[in-house]
Amino acid sequence: MGFRCGIVGLPNVGKSTLFNALTETQAAQAANYPFCTIEPNVGQVGVPDARLDTIARIGGSAKIVPTQLAFVDIAGLVKGASKGEGLGNQFLGNIREVDAIVHVLRCFEDDDIQHVANKVDPLADAEVVETELLLSDLESLEKRVPAAEKRAKTGDKESKIIASVLGQSLQLLRDGKPARLTQPADEEEARVFAQAQLLTAKPVLYVCNVAEEDAATGNDLTARVFDKAKAEGAQAVVVSAAIESEIVAMAPEDRAEFLAELGLAESGLARVIRAGYELLGLKTFFTVGPKEARAWTFPAGAKAPQAAGEIHTDFERGFIRAETIAYDDYVTLGGESAAREAGKLRQEGKEYLVQDGDIMMFKFNV
Repeated sequence: MGFRCGIVGLPNVGKSTLFNALTETQAAQAANYPFCTIEPNVGQVGVPDARLDTIARIGGSAKIVPTQLAFVDIAGLVKGASKGEGLGNQFLGNIREVDAIVHVLRCFEDDDIQHVANKVDPLADAEVVETELLLSDLESLEKRVPAAEKRAKTGDKESKIIASVLGQSLQLLRDGKPARLTQPADEEEARVFAQAQLLTAKPVLYVCNVAEEDAATGNDLTARVFDKAKAEGAQAVVVSAAIESEIVAMAPEDRAEFLAELGLAESGLARVIRAGYELLGLKTFFTVGPKEARAWTFPAGAKAPQAAGEIHTDFERGFIRAETIAYDDYVTLGGESAAREAGKLRQEGKEYLVQDGDIMMFKFNV
């Protein structure tokens, strides 16, 4: 499945530097001036998962294929974007195309790097971006909801649903709250809400970009961001884009020692991935064989045919059953054959809810 995370923030907070480090490329030009990223750069990243390496070793797989995550580096935003200031219209359009917002906030002092507001205040920076997204949604719904309410009076069923669920969103926006707090009453309202593509409905991950010395413990600025995220039901992580840039330049075998010296157990990428997965409710299942071991992403609550569809639509359309082994059983028993002999290989049907870490093989007929 995979998903697209749009990296946003004010100019010069470290968005492009972080993007380059996370994707291990130099696709985005990082420079000390606003709008160095104009067209959104997209980088595909393999999601690190130690379980995949383990099952590949047990299964004797010749190739390892992680699931993919896309990062989209979007142009810096300035106050007035909702009215077209700076690159506002383009920024808002690019945001509409992503599944989640990775909001980079500057949490470090550096006199050599210009700040667009001439002060370091991550909460104020966050408010600028959030306000522009909110104003854009507000403008959209203040036109759409009254029109839907008018049509609803004629008995139009779809308009009644639109007026109900988006009316709730409009009131939240008028109160200065994001549309993601909207609570659709049923599946029909949920469908209408999703189709509205409201910018403030997207889940948010705050990335606190800190100096190297604060990467392990954070600082007073990051503590304020974490408090904000907790109050909003959002996620936050601490990352040093400078450290991530250094890691990229190292040989893979030297990275763990370097991180350990800094008091870090893992890279910033791993933390961002895990927080992003939790934010979007994503899980992973695996397929394994002599040719390859592969990880696949699926939404929490998916049934077996939906998971099969992540591999190919034919698998979902002609689904018969899924042969399934729990990850712990596969590892403990030492592979598929031993799991089968121990009765740990299960035959699951169309109603089976796929679990994180399941190792699966699908039977289908089209």
